[in-house]
Amino acid sequence: MPNAIRIHQTGGPEVLQWESVTVGEPGPGEVRVRHTAVGLNYIDTYHRSGLYKLPLPSGIGLEASGVVEAVGPGVTDIAKGDRVAYCGGPPGSYAELRVMPADKLVKLPDGVSDRSAATLMLKGLTVEYLFRQTFPLKGGETILFHAAAGGVGLIACQWARALGVTMIGTVGSDEKAALAKANGCAHTIVYTRENFVERVKELTGGQGVPVVYDSVGKDTFPASLDCLKRRGMFVSFGNTSGPIAAFDIGLLLQKGALFATRPSIAIYAATRSDLLRMADEMFALVKAGKIVSDVRQTYALKDATQAHRDLEARKTTGATLLLP
Repeated sequence: MPNAIRIHQTGGPEVLQWESVTVGEPGPGEVRVRHTAVGLNYIDTYHRSGLYKLPLPSGIGLEASGVVEAVGPGVTDIAKGDRVAYCGGPPGSYAELRVMPADKLVKLPDGVSDRSAATLMLKGLTVEYLFRQTFPLKGGETILFHAAAGGVGLIACQWARALGVTMIGTVGSDEKAALAKANGCAHTIVYTRENFVERVKELTGGQGVPVVYDSVGKDTFPASLDCLKRRGMFVSFGNTSGPIAAFDIGLLLQKGALFATRPSIAIYAATRSDLLRMADEMFALVKAGKIVSDVRQTYALKDATQAHRDLEARKTTGATLLLP
């Protein structure tokens, strides 16, 4: 029987259980996929901890690539033997084999490996909606991006460089600063010893930036607002340090009539046409060599517990894969 990581209760990494599972035949509109690589993402820790609720018991994980083994009735654009990848729900990518809705899958083009796809689908499409839709960047802007050496951050560094955007990135160490710069981040701020608000003001001649992209949450708020120009936009797309507490909306006026938004990939890639369009744009940059997926850590899928421990301890940089 195939195996999968499942949770029966929420909590720390120790609640992740390696179990045998039954995987049936695909039904109408479904396909069965044998995974070749599984992406590790911070949102997985939110599901595991209970910050984002799942009905229990449950599978976990939102991103993977693999090969289609079987196709259910009514599926016309995915065939047996296709290499595919996906991100988003339903949770359960931490598995050797699973049945998936066909409309959630993207066929992988030649030149994009399974391993690259499993690190790019969630993280890369996140950067796509952040940079191309939430606050559309045209080139020439200067932006602030927190956690620039993380999995999403390193893709953002490369995408910003491809767009002609000057990216200021916060990082936790000199090693991570060097990594972010090597991927295209123009300026780095080591937040453990530098005041990022003061440094952003220095780097922008006191003007601030038009947009802040923040996946850190509690530890960088409300200071991120002080980095913005008048009528700038604060984009909160994660909370690795904890969720942002409720605040008086009048604060946005006091800081310069600011905008604030909390986007997610589930909204931006809600339709198949949107998903395919976003993936096409990302894969075009990959094939052109402008975005390179650098897998910096790998773990056996059955060792997901250790992977979660290392991720939450900030011992990882860039992308991490779980290998079935």
